Amino acid sequence: MTGTVAPQHGDRGLFTTARLRGPGTEARRTWQTTYVRRVVVADLLCALVAAVVGYTVRFGPGSYEHVPFWIALVLPIAWVGAMLVARSYEQRFLWLGAEEFRRVFFAATLMLAAVGTVSWAFKLDLARGFVVVALPLATVSTLLVRYLLRARLHRARGRGLHLQTAVLVGHRNGVAALKEQIERERYHGYAVVGCLLPGGHDLPPQSLFAGVPVLGGLDDVAAVVRRFEVDTIAVLPCPELDGSRLRRLGWELEKTRAELLLAPAVTEIVGPRVRIRPVCGLPLLHMEKPELRGIRRLAKETTDRTASALALLLMLPVLLTLAAAVGLTSRGGVFFRQERVGRDGQTFSMLKFRSMVAGADRMADHLAGDNDGNGVLFKQRTDPRVTRIGKVLRRYSLDELPQLLNVVRGDMSLVGPRPPLPTEVERYGFDMHRRFLVKPGITGLWQISGRSDLSWDDSVRIDVRYVENWSLTFDFMILWKTLGAVLRGSGAY
Repeated sequence: MTGTVAPQHGDRGLFTTARLRGPGTEARRTWQTTYVRRVVVADLLCALVAAVVGYTVRFGPGSYEHVPFWIALVLPIAWVGAMLVARSYEQRFLWLGAEEFRRVFFAATLMLAAVGTVSWAFKLDLARGFVVVALPLATVSTLLVRYLLRARLHRARGRGLHLQTAVLVGHRNGVAALKEQIERERYHGYAVVGCLLPGGHDLPPQSLFAGVPVLGGLDDVAAVVRRFEVDTIAVLPCPELDGSRLRRLGWELEKTRAELLLAPAVTEIVGPRVRIRPVCGLPLLHMEKPELRGIRRLAKETTDRTASALALLLMLPVLLTLAAAVGLTSRGGVFFRQERVGRDGQTFSMLKFRSMVAGADRMADHLAGDNDGNGVLFKQRTDPRVTRIGKVLRRYSLDELPQLLNVVRGDMSLVGPRPPLPTEVERYGFDMHRRFLVKPGITGLWQISGRSDLSWDDSVRIDVRYVENWSLTFDFMILWKTLGAVLRGSGAY
């Protein structure tokens, strides 16, 4: 797969050079070293503060003459050492995903086990009060500071900073879909600067596809990397790039600083369901069946109902205030009941605070020509049926709070696909029926991924992704991100 860059017709070379030239790979990655150093210093400071607090709580503020203060100074050094052992400073675990936080938890557990073992082995009378205060405080503060550092990086990437250049390789449909996904989630840190397509050599000068220059054909990957110092090559499944050619491509890219990413044929299945296992001497990708029954389902339903019941009790004053606001500002009932489709295709009555005028559902046919939705879902950005208080309720999803009763009754879950109308289900394709394997949710991936601004294809992809990869950890992540989505009010109308 050596190949050469596609013959330069006219000023195509100047055109792509203008788009791609700039700081080299080394210069673009200097921020990574700075980021890791900040994380190390932050961990050290978090552990130092935790040690001082633990020392003060256990021994009192005036105990320096009686209890050596060096005991508190050991913790920060040991804490950073535990983080090194847990490999929490490796760049592949930073910036994205939950692995960084899991490794912090592992380091904390390792630290606790080491303290207990050393204390028992050498019969040391370590102050348990100091450890009980300092170690949890160090863990929580470390997680918080790392989260803040990550959020700051993601905001910077949203402004176009700290991005890696990426070239997409594959057929047109796959390249267009992947480019759209990368641009939608820019905080991941990739900037698509070109693509390589089958027959790319034969295209006219300055050819663009999906808004980026076509740099050549599928045989030109290594040459393009060397010429433009590309940071990342993303290869999509295509018959022209079989196993042997991909292996040789990997060998060629070893001589560069470019990363090679291979997209699997099934892109919506991730995490613990995918494992590489040896079969007949070959490393094959093994796809586990989704666990939608048994103990995991029982754990989810127990968590949902318990958390919803507690939320209803704690938020009772808020719910009563909102109910009074709805009832006093417009005619009609406080609640709006609507038939929705739940798990296994069973219908149920979903509750919401009424945010529209009474009888708004009967007016939908007259407004169908002004649909701002995605072709299947009916939405209007300036819906005349929405009341003044309803605009506030809908913007911050407060109208959804009565659905906590649906969760307690067992019709819905806290997290899941969006509950559809029966008329919407009639227009579903085969893939979309996959969502009925789980209960619909008050919030879900659709809530944190754009809500009403999503296209229909994106809605299908997101719902299928949730069903295929459900876990309690995934639910907790969605609940956490829902808070930010609600406060921003993006995509809500």
